[in-house]
Amino acid sequence: MSLYAIGDLHLSLSADKPMDVFGPRWKDHVEKLRAGFRALTEEDVCVLCGDSSWAMDLDGALEDFRFIDALPGRKIILKGNHDYWWTSGAKMNAFFEKNGISTVSILHNNAWPYGDSAAICGTKGWFYEQSRGTEHDKKLIAREILRLEASLKAAGERDKYVFLHYPPKYGGYACREILDLFRSYDVKTCCSGHLHADSLRMAFNGWYENTRHICVSADAVDFRPCKIL
Repeated sequence: MSLYAIGDLHLSLSADKPMDVFGPRWKDHVEKLRAGFRALTEEDVCVLCGDSSWAMDLDGALEDFRFIDALPGRKIILKGNHDYWWTSGAKMNAFFEKNGISTVSILHNNAWPYGDSAAICGTKGWFYEQSRGTEHDKKLIAREILRLEASLKAAGERDKYVFLHYPPKYGGYACREILDLFRSYDVKTCCSGHLHADSLRMAFNGWYENTRHICVSADAVDFRPCKIL
């Protein structure tokens, strides 16, 4: 069993929203994803780091989830900024059960054990992309910090691997609130997405304060899940 991660599948199988308008890398990206997942086995786990579907509601996302469900391995999903279909855990789990989606689990205020000693933790995360220091901004980051800490606490004594949508460090920016949690809970690795095309030049890959950071946006990893463990 291996642990993988990839972000930003940006599926839209029930609507006409071609992703190649965001650059030539995205041409035929659904087929690239299908090919990239062939490296996984049914025993493997892949965390999807947000922006999985462009759909506006769960019913609109059904074909996207059927595609995800058919890919090899177990998939654990977290929320991205474009996952407008996201609703409560109870509603999502009921939707999956009703439609026979059996390989997808939700990462939200919880943690999932991996192997004998590791845990999969995470949340959407936040950075000051659209505004800086407004009351709304402060409320959003405070909420995400609570969710991330709840996830880290749920992991108990296991080694903690964190998966976010927004990168906590990129370019010259660092989200101190999230990085401080990484230090407090001895987070081993952080995978994140969100950055695409020209913005990938600002992605941070490497070690920072004892945590390994990896950008796993689909176009950053050539639409192949990145092996973490």
